[in-house]
Amino acid sequence: MKLSRINDDGPHDSALHDPEALAGLVDAVRDRLGEAVADAVGRCMSDTLARTITRHPDGTAFVITGDIPAMWLRDSTTQLAPFLHLAGTDARLADTIAAVSRRQQASILHDPYANAFNDGPTGGGHRDRTGDPVTGQSPWVWERKYEIDSLAYPVQLAYDLWQITGRTDHLGQLGQVARTIIDLWRTEQRHDEASPYTFERTDCPPSDTLVRDGRGPGTTFTGMTWAGFRPSDDACRYGYNVPGNAFAVVALGYLVRLASEVLHDDQLADDAAALRSELERGIREHGVVVGPQGEQVYAYEVDGRGGVLLADDANSPSLLSLPFLGWCRADDPLYTATRDLILSEANPYHYSGTTASGIGSPHTPERHVWPIALAIQGLTSTDPAERRRLLDLILTTDAGTGAVHESFHVDDPGTYTREWFSWANAMFCELALETAGLRSYRRPATEAATEGEAAR
Repeated sequence: MKLSRINDDGPHDSALHDPEALAGLVDAVRDRLGEAVADAVGRCMSDTLARTITRHPDGTAFVITGDIPAMWLRDSTTQLAPFLHLAGTDARLADTIAAVSRRQQASILHDPYANAFNDGPTGGGHRDRTGDPVTGQSPWVWERKYEIDSLAYPVQLAYDLWQITGRTDHLGQLGQVARTIIDLWRTEQRHDEASPYTFERTDCPPSDTLVRDGRGPGTTFTGMTWAGFRPSDDACRYGYNVPGNAFAVVALGYLVRLASEVLHDDQLADDAAALRSELERGIREHGVVVGPQGEQVYAYEVDGRGGVLLADDANSPSLLSLPFLGWCRADDPLYTATRDLILSEANPYHYSGTTASGIGSPHTPERHVWPIALAIQGLTSTDPAERRRLLDLILTTDAGTGAVHESFHVDDPGTYTREWFSWANAMFCELALETAGLRSYRRPATEAATEGEAAR
């Protein structure tokens, strides 16, 4: 991958990070993996710092996703993933991550159902019919597609920064944010009866709006929490997205610790723990199904009424990403059985061609695989050779643009979507650091997943 066409000619704001710390990391990659990988990592990480992050005087920072000038709560977390490995020794970088975390938490308090925000009340983005008796769709909101992970990812970032640095100055609003998240996830356990949320978009593909006058797919109570949209921003076919719920369990575990050890709020910790247990039980009782070979596997979506989708999408949280998120170990038998299924033709979103094979998404054209999914496949692999193979595959499928794309055609990498997609750049860097043995921070499997494995 020749990254010379990524625009890193502008000034690198040294207020955002210590350039020597990043240079040292890139040098370590060069020593272990060679010049081509090191060049790619250095340019991808520099691009994120140079072009996506805007610091504001109020102590927050806004992060655009790349070629769309909006801040997704999911993307802004994942874009920072490779920088977490430097945050413990680079105080300026830790300040930048803290500023992003503050902005994420403020955004959740502004509208917890929104997935993407503007850098101010500009009115940019989509103007949809979306029911909420309090806010409707604010001019601060770019898009109001409700996705579980939009709430879980900011919790993850806040927790990770605390774990790595010990700092708590970014957690001033966390108690209110945690209450907001818990209340919303409880409401959405009974979406049909209790939720104020609806979403309708006109003149669009069916995947961009919700059925039943905007109420979305109907469900029966399972203990899991409902979502209108997947992490791909595509509408759910069934209401309970299983990897989204697994990620919510992980995030609630983080809230238990933060409430207990930082906020000293025992009631909040108890409430988070109780909901965590309910979601985890719902996954075990309704999200684990019989696969095509008679094996137990995780479903991608269910509705509690018998509807089951056996699939996986390239966007994370995905079933493939469960060990990376901290839900389970990579050698968990239930996970490995699911992995075998979703990395095969049994997954309708898995494609194979002359150049690559991997997981794609209905969000992009058929027979397009996503480098994010290839990176996640490597990050969750127990085979070092597979990790290196996937790293090299991403490195050689940039079509000469110098960037990791959203997706590319399995027979022709020159046919791709999104030339500038910062999340994809970040996941390439995470895989490179893992392959080089330089990822200094990992999330252990949740107690819930460990207990579930023991019960099986």
